[in-house]
Amino acid sequence: MSEVAEAVRDEAELAAADTASAGDSRQFVIFHVAEEMFAVPLAEVQEIIRMPEVVKVPLSPGALEGLANLRGTMLPVIRLRQIFGMSAVEHDDSTRVVILDQGRPVGLVVDRVANVVTVETDRIESVEGIQGTVDNDLMTGMIKASDGRSMVMILDAAKVVAREFKAVGKAIKQTLGGPGTHADSRKETKLAEDGSDESQLVSFEVAGQEYALPIEQVQEIVQIPEQITEVPNTPSHVLGVMTLRNRLLPLVSLRDMFGLPPQDVTDTNKIVVVSLGNDASAMSVGVMMDSVKEVLRVGRSVIDPMPALLARNGNLSEFQSICRLNEGKRLVSILASERMFNTGDIRAVVSGDGGGDGGEKAVMADESVDVRTSVIDDEEQFVVFRLMNEEYGVPIESVQEIVRVPDELTRVPKTPDFLEGVVNLRGVVLPVVDQRRRFGLPSMERNDRQRIMVYTIGGVRTGFIVDQVLEVMRIPASVIGLSPNLSEEQQRLIRRVANIEKTHRMILLLDTDQLLDTKELNAASKAVM
Repeated sequence: MSEVAEAVRDEAELAAADTASAGDSRQFVIFHVAEEMFAVPLAEVQEIIRMPEVVKVPLSPGALEGLANLRGTMLPVIRLRQIFGMSAVEHDDSTRVVILDQGRPVGLVVDRVANVVTVETDRIESVEGIQGTVDNDLMTGMIKASDGRSMVMILDAAKVVAREFKAVGKAIKQTLGGPGTHADSRKETKLAEDGSDESQLVSFEVAGQEYALPIEQVQEIVQIPEQITEVPNTPSHVLGVMTLRNRLLPLVSLRDMFGLPPQDVTDTNKIVVVSLGNDASAMSVGVMMDSVKEVLRVGRSVIDPMPALLARNGNLSEFQSICRLNEGKRLVSILASERMFNTGDIRAVVSGDGGGDGGEKAVMADESVDVRTSVIDDEEQFVVFRLMNEEYGVPIESVQEIVRVPDELTRVPKTPDFLEGVVNLRGVVLPVVDQRRRFGLPSMERNDRQRIMVYTIGGVRTGFIVDQVLEVMRIPASVIGLSPNLSEEQQRLIRRVANIEKTHRMILLLDTDQLLDTKELNAASKAVM
């Protein structure tokens, strides 16, 4: 329990002791909102905390401040000033969140908590006939002050919540990973894509040059860890090992492998986790790149094998082909992960032998740890992107590709406002939606970090502009929960939330099939005709 809550409880006990002889009484927490004083029964108050960090939820009621992490539980935080039609103010040191038990925790933002009082029942009056600044329907009574001049309104917390959040309380029967979820549709998408004449590539940059790996060889993309354990007697390109979800992952530097000048590690550096093989015994290796650029969907006609003259050189065996983009002005070298490493050397790195004779083990780990990749049933893989200050995730299987935003989008007359325009993507006209505008967020000027994420929704291939694509990450099912039912539109689109308490991240998980409704899909289809 928070210090504030303990203080409130202590004060309540003192107040109760002072008035024990006063007959029937009730206890209330008194707080201020603007110039008004309100009360809620102490029995409904779980605790009182300072204003926490919150995640803004798009398409939710205006009174929602956001979602906070309350010891692993998602806490909807509601602005009472907004509920009461009062002017907004900045939060300060006096701001508190009163957490009430409404079947699930709900937080009310108040300007200041005054005290806890014990009130005789004869001082509680009906609200009928009393005119005030707050709708009487939101009150259960009035506490008459001892001086008879001031009144404290007793809130009906259930009505306050229900009025603004009409969807609260609806049962959500869908279970995670059950039949009819994305897992089935992903398999169908995978089968459909395998028969196409296109390839998907994850492109990245090293020393100003662009490289790529086939997407099926990329397991995930993660941030540089805070700690890398070095392994003695290893080649210079071996950085060491890191722990990734209870297994050891060897790390290598592509710069060092290619004999390129070293560079300081920054936030733009990423670890691309690649698979060395396609079977269940395949190993994983983390490759540090300068930056990850985008996911490309390219026709096989623009992918050429490595020229024979170059391929004869053994130093180029890790390159399997060259991709020609922008009429040959942009060349992307496609790597083959299984040719880049010697699996025996990689196993030696993980075991701590380092490939040397008598080298002391640098990794003190359980010998039973299996460093091979395996199918982890209780994890899901998401592409995480940013809009304003919040993080969103979409299932990786739903992402067709990720491309840069062109300098100009072609505007289409007589189309809905949510359509930013269309773009020619390798001969196909693609409707483009500004994701900020779709969520009712403030617009921003175009910049180099923005990307277009391409999905197929209801058979219509559509692009959505996001502020920044952050990473590809595997999220354990244990930290994924159903999102609070805040509004019908929000619940349809944002059904789940990943609450990663260890890293203090809360990621809103989108259902891409719901990004556009039927009417909007028809408008997007007409825009490309």
